Amino acid sequence: MLTVPVRQLGESERRAVERLLDRDPFAGAQVAERVAARGLAWWRADGRILGYGARRQLESICWVGGNLTPVLADPSAVAAYADLLAGEERFCSSIVGRADAVLQLWDRLCGHWGPARDVRPNQPLLAVDALPSVPVDQQVRQVRAGEVDALFPAAVAMYTEEVGASPLAEDGGRGYRRRVTELVRTGRAYARFVDGRVVFKAELAVVTRRTAQVQGVWVDPAWRGRGIATAAMAAVVRDALLRVAPTVSLYVNDFNLPARRVYRRCGFRPVGTLATVLF
Repeated sequence: MLTVPVRQLGESERRAVERLLDRDPFAGAQVAERVAARGLAWWRADGRILGYGARRQLESICWVGGNLTPVLADPSAVAAYADLLAGEERFCSSIVGRADAVLQLWDRLCGHWGPARDVRPNQPLLAVDALPSVPVDQQVRQVRAGEVDALFPAAVAMYTEEVGASPLAEDGGRGYRRRVTELVRTGRAYARFVDGRVVFKAELAVVTRRTAQVQGVWVDPAWRGRGIATAAMAAVVRDALLRVAPTVSLYVNDFNLPARRVYRRCGFRPVGTLATVLF
């Protein structure tokens, strides 16, 4: 029997949650952004936060929403979360977080929620806090509001290639287009255009006071192998560090060696390993 129960956290424990998230600013960035934007009150959030540990000594949290994200979850916390979640229907589209916690959690939940569409057990988590030493592509810039139509096909191509499923499948892409439009509106979308066509793109998908997390990095297949990615990525890192956050972070599949070389040239260093379970 578990001696430390899992409980749903509310706004009264927000400071404890924020202190815990500060201990893992890169792996917990997505959760930190949601807490900063909407707090912990269930009627304002699009998910719930479970806590493990005594009220005055919170040890771990787990975001339960469109994604399931354990943060600072040791084996005891993982077991507690799994015991609770195993009795619930799965609503999340993925489980993502530090690899040890995610893989242990999935091992306990796979019999209840399986099968997964894909399991990616080794995704290096990288971060940089210094301006790139490599040349910057001056043609990479923030996407403007009137350029969403040009950006959207590239975003769909990136998502389909990365996730293995089209974002247009469920609702014709309306939800995904809203997301892309919001990234453009908030100055988080970058691209290089050639004759009105996107040949490179990336977004600051998550922004907290500790880090700007890059996702959606993509080069048009016709432009791959020409050596544009390093300078283009350096432009994104430079702008994000000067304008948005004190660090830039991202995670990448271990088998994507070309991307890992690009990030290394831009100054990224390893800060951990994530894993993702996709449904």
